[in-house]
Amino acid sequence: MSEFVTVIGAGLAGCEAAWQLAQRGVNVRLHEMKPEKRSEAHHADDFAELVCSNSLRSDELTNAAGLLKEELRRLDSLILACADAHRVEAGGALAVDREAFARAVTGKIKSHPNIAIISGEVTEIPEGRVIVASGPLTSDALFEAIHRKVGGDFLHFFDAAAPIVTAESIDMDSAYAASRYGKGTADYINCPLNREEYDAFWNALTTAEEAPVHGFEDSKVFEGCMPIEVNARRGYDTLRFGILKPIGLPDPRTGRDPYAVLQLRRDNAQGTLYNLVGCQTHLKWGEQKRVFSMIPALQNAEFMRYGVMHRNTFLDSPRLLDATYALRADPRIRFAGQMTGVEGYIESTASGWAAGVAAACETQGRPMPALDRQTAVGALACYISDHTVTKFQPMNINFGIIEPLGYKIKGKREKNLKISERALAKIDSLKGEL
Repeated sequence: MSEFVTVIGAGLAGCEAAWQLAQRGVNVRLHEMKPEKRSEAHHADDFAELVCSNSLRSDELTNAAGLLKEELRRLDSLILACADAHRVEAGGALAVDREAFARAVTGKIKSHPNIAIISGEVTEIPEGRVIVASGPLTSDALFEAIHRKVGGDFLHFFDAAAPIVTAESIDMDSAYAASRYGKGTADYINCPLNREEYDAFWNALTTAEEAPVHGFEDSKVFEGCMPIEVNARRGYDTLRFGILKPIGLPDPRTGRDPYAVLQLRRDNAQGTLYNLVGCQTHLKWGEQKRVFSMIPALQNAEFMRYGVMHRNTFLDSPRLLDATYALRADPRIRFAGQMTGVEGYIESTASGWAAGVAAACETQGRPMPALDRQTAVGALACYISDHTVTKFQPMNINFGIIEPLGYKIKGKREKNLKISERALAKIDSLKGEL
């Protein structure tokens, strides 16, 4: 038996897996290719870099994302502890100061006595127990090594990141702070457009020049990360009924909802940076500046980061992995993160938690307590390992993959809350074993 577990990749999943192993007394060798080598989407040297957004989505128990986060909190997740410690105001969502968050995770990992950090690219799967958490942007050499080892199909989709602008460059004479429907605090800056402004913006957006992405097709974009220009091409009003929906955001200068509204969410604790919510894009950088500057409040915007798009590769997990994220053909190897087909920050974290705990239990010669579909963590593991799923696609956590109550409850919110209460009770009952 190996005296240590190798974890490849120090993203959300890899850091969570390494932490859970180390906290259970298992020695970990954590490999991270940064800073020696980067993917096209990474910018910083710290671990757990949030590439696409700084939001971990809803924090309410009537939302499946909120349930998953609360389960992870109760399961002593490193990622959730650091996220909670570095949250920025975002209404009912958990959003973080992405740089402070990454620094916090990095500091915790580097200071743990049971974790050894090894910098540089991994090009082969090592011997012994391994958790591969290299992410959807796995380097070419490691990708080929994984392919040789697992066989089976690899699939892919595309997602994108939104631009970030400086707060001081936002024209507040053309914008206003507000909370939708008056709920919570006014945490978002709202950039209104009248009909003429929206018309010009939509026309420019749908005809702007896109950056070339090899193999890109609109049909292979993950819906939750759909580029704004792809969304816009679906119809003139698609944005107005989606990410630019003005309902519940009356302009204080008129007392009425505008024709359309772009929301900006704080990206750091200081409030010096804001990201354009829902504006993930793969337009060329010059086109991004031209098109987004057509929004009155952003006419003089200073862009600190432009949107980018990247190809995400994932396994045909139902054919390859079991519910502990172990490779059926070679159970010493586990996978975690978006490569397994879980989509989203907290989902990647959950897979890292599960893979880390399972590997720790295995190393220590004890069984992994079963987390079934009654919990969000368990439901994700069941989804990626369900051999009856024939057309496997990445999945965010949702109540549809969690086991139903078995009895009727009037009202969706009430039903979801009961499901969450049942899940958390199960987590609490198993926590000692985990």
